[in-house]
Amino acid sequence: MIVGAGFAGYRAARTLARLTRDRADITVLNPTDYFLYLPLLPQVAAGVLEARRVTVSLPGTLRGVRLVLGEADGVDLDARTVRYVDPEGGAGTLGYDRLVLAVGSVNKLLPIPGVAEHAHGFRGLPEALYLRDHVTRQVELAAAEEDTKSCAARCTFVVVGAGYTGTEVAAHLQMLTDRLARRHPLPGGLRPRWLLLDVAPRVLPELDERLSRTADRVLRARGVDVRMGTSVKEAMRDGVLLTDGEFVPSRTLVWCVGVRPDPLVEAVRQPLEHGRLIVDPFLRMPGRPDVFACGDAAAVPDLERPGSFTPMTAQHAWRQGRVAAENVAGSLGLGRRRRPYRHRDLGFAVDLGGVRAAANPFGIPLSGPAAGAVTRGYHLAALPGNRVRVAADWLLDAVLPRQGVQLGLVRAWSVPLDTASPELARVPGGPERPAVPAGEELMTHKPRPEEPVKPEPGGEPAKNQPGGEPVKPEPGGEPAKNQPGGEPAKNQPGGEPAGAGPDHPAPGPVKRTDPADPADRANEPD
Repeated sequence: MIVGAGFAGYRAARTLARLTRDRADITVLNPTDYFLYLPLLPQVAAGVLEARRVTVSLPGTLRGVRLVLGEADGVDLDARTVRYVDPEGGAGTLGYDRLVLAVGSVNKLLPIPGVAEHAHGFRGLPEALYLRDHVTRQVELAAAEEDTKSCAARCTFVVVGAGYTGTEVAAHLQMLTDRLARRHPLPGGLRPRWLLLDVAPRVLPELDERLSRTADRVLRARGVDVRMGTSVKEAMRDGVLLTDGEFVPSRTLVWCVGVRPDPLVEAVRQPLEHGRLIVDPFLRMPGRPDVFACGDAAAVPDLERPGSFTPMTAQHAWRQGRVAAENVAGSLGLGRRRRPYRHRDLGFAVDLGGVRAAANPFGIPLSGPAAGAVTRGYHLAALPGNRVRVAADWLLDAVLPRQGVQLGLVRAWSVPLDTASPELARVPGGPERPAVPAGEELMTHKPRPEEPVKPEPGGEPAKNQPGGEPVKPEPGGEPAKNQPGGEPAKNQPGGEPAGAGPDHPAPGPVKRTDPADPADRANEPD
C-alpha cells in the first residue's frame, strides 16, 4: 500500500511494479488519478502550458498497480489498516502487508493577520488555474477603471517568498500581465506592478550566489520590485501592510513561503522531527519494519551531512521513492538487497520565463538562452509522460500570441489557502479533511504576540535540480486562495472554523466576512 502519488509515491509505485513483476499486489491511495509535475505549474498559471500537460495519468503509466481514489484520514499501525474518504464522501478501509507513507506536504501558514483570508497559494492545479483567471480579471477590470488609484491597486501583484516557487511565479506572471496590458491599455499609461518579498538577504538563498544574482538581474530588468529583508505584517482585502511600515494597495497576494508535512503525519502518532516522521537510512519507521516513509512526510537522515536530515525537496522525494520501493521489494524477497538512502546534488535550474533561466548543471553556471535550453531539456527528460505535448505547447507559445481569457473553472471559495488537500478544489457539500491550524504543532517557533511574524528566508525548499530527478515547486508548492475582494477564507490562525453562512450559499471552507467588491462580484464567473 502506497499512500500518496506525488514525487515519492509515484516513483515508489513505478519502481515497485517493475521489481515485483506481478508477484505482489500494489495499491496506490491518492485523491486524484494523476501525478502532478509541480515544477511546470508556473507555466500553467502563465498560460504557456495547458493544464493537462503537467498531469500524468496514474492508471495509464502505472501498469499492474491498483488505484484507489481517496484521501487517507487515519492509519492503524497495529491493525495494519488505512482509513480513507473517497471523492463522494464514502468511507473505506484498506489493509496492507507493507505500507509506504508518501503523503507529501501542504502550505506553510504563519499567524500573520489576514493571510489565510486574502492570500493565494500555489501548491496544486486548482490554484494555478484560479490564479491565472484572477490575474487576467484584475488587468481587464483595471483597463475599464476610471479611478487611477483603483486601477493601480488592481494591477499591483505581491508575491511573498523568493525561493523557487515565488521567483518563478513572479517571473512568468509578470510577463503574462505585460502582454495583457498591451491588449488592454491601462488608463494614464500605468503598467502592471509586481513586488517580490522575502526576509532573506537575496533571491533564491538556497542556490549559489551567481545563480541568485542572475535571477535578481532578470527580474529587476523586467520591472519586478524585488525587496529583500521585507515581508508582510498584515494582509487586508484592499492591500498589504509590509514589515517596513509601507501599505501597498493590491488585490493579489501570492503566498509562496514554503511547505509543511501533510496533516496525516500527525495522525500516525509516531515520533516526529519538525513535523516529519522519523525514519532510519533505509526509510523504515523505527520499531515498525513493515512501514516506510519518504518524501516530504519523512525526516530522512542525511548520510552526506551526519546529524542533519534531507530537506523537503522534490529531487529528494523522487530519489527516496525509488529507494523505498527497492527496500520494500527486498523485504518481500522480490528484489535486490536493501540499501540506505544517499544522494549527490548535480546542479539546479530555475525557469525565469521566455528563454531566460538560471542553471548550474554539474556545477557549471549558466544564464540566458543557454540556461533556458538546459532547463527545458531537463524538464522534458524528467517528465514521466506528455513530453511531446509539452514541447508542442512551448513551440506554439513561441510563434503564436497567448490566449488571455478567463475560463471560470475554479471559484475563490473552492481553493482556500489553509487546506489539507491543495490538489483538490472544494465542491459544495464535498468531504474535507481538516487542516492542522497554522502556528501550532508544526511550527518550530511560535512568536510572541508583540513580534512581527516573518516567513522563513527563501520560502519553499529547492527544486528543479537538473541532476536527473524531477523537482517540486515548493511548489512546488499550494492551493490557490481566496481572492482579496472575493470571498475570504475563515481558517485564519486563531480564528473560528470555516463554515457557510447566509451570505455564502456554497458550503465550502470559507465565509465572507466583509462586503465583496461590486466590480469583482459582477465579473467573477459563476
